[in-house]
This record gives sequence, structure tokens and C-alpha cells, in this order.
Amino acid sequence: MFYDAYELQRSWLSSASALATATAGWLNDPANPFAYLGGGPVMASALEVFAHASASRGKPAFGLHATVIDGREVAVTEEVVVARPFGDLKRFRREGVEGGPKLLIVAPMSGHFATLLRGTVERMLPFADVHITDWHDAKNVALDQGRFDLDDYVDYLIAFLEAMGSNEGQGGTHMLAVCQPSVPSLAAVAVMSADANPARPKSLTMMGGPIDTREAPTAVNTLATERPFAWFEQNVIATVPACHPGAGRRVYPGFLQLTGFMSMNLGNHMLSHWEMFKHLVQGDGASAQATKDFYDEYRSVADMTAEFYLQTIDVVFQEHKLPRGMMTHRGRAIDLGAITDVALLAIEGERDDISGLGQTKAALTLATNLPEDRKRYLMAEGVGHYGIFNGSKWRDRIAPVVEQFITANA
Repeated sequence: MFYDAYELQRSWLSSASALATATAGWLNDPANPFAYLGGGPVMASALEVFAHASASRGKPAFGLHATVIDGREVAVTEEVVVARPFGDLKRFRREGVEGGPKLLIVAPMSGHFATLLRGTVERMLPFADVHITDWHDAKNVALDQGRFDLDDYVDYLIAFLEAMGSNEGQGGTHMLAVCQPSVPSLAAVAVMSADANPARPKSLTMMGGPIDTREAPTAVNTLATERPFAWFEQNVIATVPACHPGAGRRVYPGFLQLTGFMSMNLGNHMLSHWEMFKHLVQGDGASAQATKDFYDEYRSVADMTAEFYLQTIDVVFQEHKLPRGMMTHRGRAIDLGAITDVALLAIEGERDDISGLGQTKAALTLATNLPEDRKRYLMAEGVGHYGIFNGSKWRDRIAPVVEQFITANA
């Protein structure tokens, strides 16, 4: 019922946003005499902020059309290598560039689209043949396509790695998991190692991932543990309305995830919009646009299947099954001790308020049979959760470490 109420509200706000946009444009029109009155620019700026905040958003585009390699601009095109109901393997082909390491960036399935990692992809393009998991919005996946849970997530990763080919050859194949997918990525590596799968990657980099959430619990971890499992089943799972292709599917709606994240830092979000308003009044369009660009991405959300979300709550946050040696895949125990030749890099942000210090590093201890010289840890000083994979600190301080690690293990 609350999903239907949300759709009704979204429809109303979309109309209000369109009206606010038109009114702001009219107030800013040089041919309009009201544009020259003292209150005209202020009112127009306020309406523009409201219009942006209330506008409906779909899946953003990556928009990465070129990169620079050895001082030469190289065209970049997107291609789907593997298409599956709940997600595709997307490749960013660099025209005329062959060889080098193949990199699978595993994007979170946690309410946002893979485009949240646009900056991650952009930074790695000059270095690697970049692929990414492009997860679909569950509300757009028809019921006849079946279900999707953690077992399926691991299966998808294995299938994607197999599609990228053997890890032999120039540079080899490598994985980089950002946040939540660190758990299924490490599980996939363990399964492939136990099976001696020739497509297992040369290395796995895990960034801000909840491998063991018993270490330095954050507000996110507390939220997932302070209520019984049944509470999540009864209070945050909804049925997709008839207006979407996935009508009837049980999901954890993306708008609920976004509401939770926004409420955690509500003061900062309000301040950001206040600053955007001031920039618009002052005519500083560039600064206002930077804020708009961030929220265009941040507020573009996707639904997760109920089974995947609930299983993640249970396995990762409440029962800690992977670090306790209790996690299974298709009924088979996941043995992290099977990892003997896939190098592991754990990266954590000093100021990460999503995955606390030690949660990702735990993977290095759990891989008991991996030689120490195949393990590496980086604690990025002064870096928050999003700064691990986006922004100047990612580009200048963290990405070079990832490149060196991949090169050393190629």
C-alpha cells in the first residue's frame, strides 16, 4: 500500500516540479519586467531548488565517451557483453587499445545504479580494460524472470568472470568490489578457487566492504541489528504496483533506502541545498550545477528484490555468516581457506560512517591459506565512504595503489 502512496506522491511532485521549473524560467526571462525586481531572482532561485529536489529521476547515463592514454585521446564506447534479467556485464571498449589488465568493477546493489561508480570507472579507464556489473532496477524485471538472491549474485559474478575469459594472458583478470558486493565477491572467489576455475581473478580489491560488521559497528550496522529479522520482512518490503513491468514482485524500494541515508545526514543535505540556493541567487551557476549533478546521481534509486535484501540483512549484518564460516552457496559451505592464489587488497576510509575500520580488513585474516605477500591493506586517512571510490582522494591517493597492486599481481 505504501508503494502505491509513494507513486501518487511522486506523480504530484513531478507536476509541481514542472510548474516550478516553468515559473523559474519565466522569472529569469530578460523580457519579463518582474525579473528586474528585487524579489524576482530570489523567488526564481527558490523555485529552481524546489524543482530540482522534487523532480523524478530514472537511471542516469555513464556519459564516458573518451579517455586519455599516453597523452592521446581515445574514444570509449559501451557494449553489453552478457545480458541477464537482473543485471548485465558492461564493457567500456577503448577504441584501438588492446591488451592490459581486464578489470571487473562490481557495483553495489544497494539502492543506487552502477553509475554511482562513474568516477571509479573514469579513473581506471586509462589503465585497464574496464567492465562493470550493471544491475537492473527490480521493479522493471517481470515476475516470470524468477527470483534473485545472494546465491544468484555469486552466480552472476562467476558467469561474468567466465565471459571475460581465463585469467591468463597479458595483465590477467582482476576484480574491484565497492562496498556491499565485497561479501559476494569474496564468496565468488572462494567458490572459484575451490573449483580451480580457470576464470578466477588474479586479484580482488575490496573497498569499504562489510566483510565482518562486528568490527567497529556503524549506524548502518546498528540499524540492521537492533530490530528482529521479522521486523524487516513486515515493515520495509513492498509489492511493485501495476504501473511497472515488475508488477507483483516483492521488493525493498529504493526510495526507502534513500530516505534512510538522507535522514542519517539530514543537516548536511539541507545545508547543501541552502548553499545551492545562495549560488543561484548570486548567479554562480557552476557551483550550483555541481550540487545538482551530485544529487541527480544520489537520488536516482533502484529497487532490490526482497529475497536479496532480506538475505543480506540475515547473512551479512545479523548472523555474520561469512566471517563465522557459516555462509553457503547453493547449499555448499564457502571456505575462504580455499583462496590460495588470488591476491587480496582491503581498502578502508578513516572516516567511513557506512563500513567501520576493520570490517574490510577482516578478509585478509579470514583467507588463512593465502600467503602474506599476496595480501595488502590500505587505510585512507581523512577519507569517508564515498571518498574511497570517488573524488580527488580516490583519483590521486587510492587509485594509484590499486593500479600498483594489480600490476604486481598480473
